Amino acid sequence: MKIGKYLTTDEICYSRTAIRNNIDNNFVSTMHISNARLLCHNVYDPLCDHFKFKIPFSSFYRSVNLNRVIKGSKGSQHMSGQAVDLDPNCQNGLSNAQLFHYIRTKIKFDQLIWEFGDDKQPAWVHVSYADNPRKQVLKAIKVGKVTKYIPL
Repeated sequence: MKIGKYLTTDEICYSRTAIRNNIDNNFVSTMHISNARLLCHNVYDPLCDHFKFKIPFSSFYRSVNLNRVIKGSKGSQHMSGQAVDLDPNCQNGLSNAQLFHYIRTKIKFDQLIWEFGDDKQPAWVHVSYADNPRKQVLKAIKVGKVTKYIPL
């Protein structure tokens, strides 16, 4: 089923980790589908339209079981279909840093995270959408084995 201009439910729910671990990673309610549609309509589709290509992502929807296996945040918006981890990795000349800065200044979002990497380039860009966006901008870093989120 089409979720946005560029994505289907199969693409949004696909996970190699889920397949390897025999985890069902399909949407569990119409709320998840609705949230994913809002994220596509307000964030993903406008990004693809602007940059003129389908931006690669590493994670969109995650079931509770998949989120637990990958040790995601217990409150991860991926579990509600509200978040995507984007990683163009210089495809079509678009760096993760360029994408991050574009989202920060041009896109309505709930949460935007510069995920790890270094001061010049995030390893990937996490972005979420919710009805009453917080416009929260963070940087994820590792301190020992613990992930810390620093406001930007």
